[in-house]
Amino acid sequence: MGFEWDDHIALSRRDEGSFDADLEQGWTVGGGVNGGYLLSVIGNAISQTLPGKPDPVSVSAHYLSATTPGPATVSTRVLREGGRFATVAADLAQGAGTRITALATYADLSALPDEVSTTAVEPDIAPRDQCVSNEFAPAELRKVAPLMDRFDLLFDPTCIGWAVGEPSRRGLLQGWFRLKDGRDPDPIELLMVCDALPPVSMDFGVMGWAPTLELTVHVRAVPAPGWVKVSHRTRNIAGGMFEEDCEVWDSAGRLVAQSRQLAMWPRA
Repeated sequence: MGFEWDDHIALSRRDEGSFDADLEQGWTVGGGVNGGYLLSVIGNAISQTLPGKPDPVSVSAHYLSATTPGPATVSTRVLREGGRFATVAADLAQGAGTRITALATYADLSALPDEVSTTAVEPDIAPRDQCVSNEFAPAELRKVAPLMDRFDLLFDPTCIGWAVGEPSRRGLLQGWFRLKDGRDPDPIELLMVCDALPPVSMDFGVMGWAPTLELTVHVRAVPAPGWVKVSHRTRNIAGGMFEEDCEVWDSAGRLVAQSRQLAMWPRA
């Protein structure tokens, strides 16, 4: 059985370094296509450019302008390939303009040393049967964010005050995540997961689209099958912008992805 996700990030190769994509309507939010989904489309193109090094290790993308559903092209350029790692530049373009430019390091994560030493603490999220499904998200949010129909998101009960007019103002959103059709996560999907939750600005009672300016994702390991825990937080709002730090933990209790995003504070 095929999975929706694989169809939505599918590419047609033009030549050695460029691909055609058809960006799906179902991944829109606010005024454009979700940045994490777009990063996975770019990530898939880079993966296909590098036989033997299929996995993102670090991807840093700058979002130059909003992307819309429909045809797009992804161009890749290998800057260095040797040993365990490769470095690739990539651009996603639509019409006559470049929408996203990215620089990435890729490897075969399954071939890297698997020892883990961390002081990170796994998020304290309630069991799934005690969490609140995104199916109960406010109608106005679902209208501007149809991407929420693409996945199951179970919010920790301590993080849903924003949905009932009682935001905690802690700058924290977290919950359980999986794709709607139950497809198990992989490294390229993690690029999207790091941008899948609503913006943490909602925890301050500010609803609306928060356009991404820059997003960097570090993928630390191939995730185990099953649900993942996702935690987003911010500590600083300045100049009409805020940072959003994300952690993704897999079903084996490992920190498999981390990201930092700089986004625009939503307009009132």
